[in-house]
Amino acid sequence: MIARLVGAYVGIFTVVLAAASVALYLLLGAQYHSLLQPALSTPEGASVYAQTMRKVAIEIVAADLPLLVLVGLASWALARLSLAPLLASRAREREFIADAAHELRSPMASIASVAQAARGEHDENRLRESFETIAKAAMDASALVGDLLTLARAPQPGLLQREPVDLAAVAGACTREFELRAREANVELEVRLEPAIVDGDARRLRELLRNLLDNALKHAAARISVTTGVEDGRAFLRVSDDGPGVEPDLRSRVFERFVSGAHGGSGLGLAIAQWVARAHEGTLSLDELETGASFVALFPALT
Repeated sequence: MIARLVGAYVGIFTVVLAAASVALYLLLGAQYHSLLQPALSTPEGASVYAQTMRKVAIEIVAADLPLLVLVGLASWALARLSLAPLLASRAREREFIADAAHELRSPMASIASVAQAARGEHDENRLRESFETIAKAAMDASALVGDLLTLARAPQPGLLQREPVDLAAVAGACTREFELRAREANVELEVRLEPAIVDGDARRLRELLRNLLDNALKHAAARISVTTGVEDGRAFLRVSDDGPGVEPDLRSRVFERFVSGAHGGSGLGLAIAQWVARAHEGTLSLDELETGASFVALFPALT
């Protein structure tokens, strides 16, 4: 695609340059013809005129060649710059198609097998269980498609519904949602919240925190800590747990899609969280602790 675009640029410039060169050649030819008019009737004069015009042609071609090379290089750079967003979009589309095909195979196969087994079933309880299994698999597939669609787009502020949002309020609401799950897992939720106002999308920020809390619950031994505040002009949101920490071979890939540890999962949660942070012009990073792990999201703070 880049080669075709460069060829088009260079081809158009070559036509324009050739037309300009011919016009210049004819103009100089007319001037020299006028100057040498008295001597053109002689063989010597005609020879001088022919030699002069050959020299003019060579000089014009010599000047055109560097211009063509320069325009070719500039066209290549311009083509790459122009096509970069399109190529990135196509790459994300290919990744989405490949990921969707790979990840949806399992729930679709589950739905098909359960439906097939239930066709001849007459027991109402078993039919109800089959329908519940199918519904759960369909909901999981729907959620997976939603996550993949999010990751298929580049994280940009324009995709957000932004307004002043207090990370402390977001964290307070989300931790209340997880209180029951934490109690059932015998995990203490430790919350230390200080105001941290950002220009953000509250829904997306809740999505980020839910993914971090869900990840922490999978790994925590007895405690999860959630803190918010402002340091050096940056609003922060930190989720820490006292679990075994991230496996060494996964630390460099922990935010990649479909990377999951021993506790399983789709492997999309942390990738989604990082997408949200980047869309807010922020960052999400992993801090390894002596025991456990800490994920820290940083955003530009509103003052």
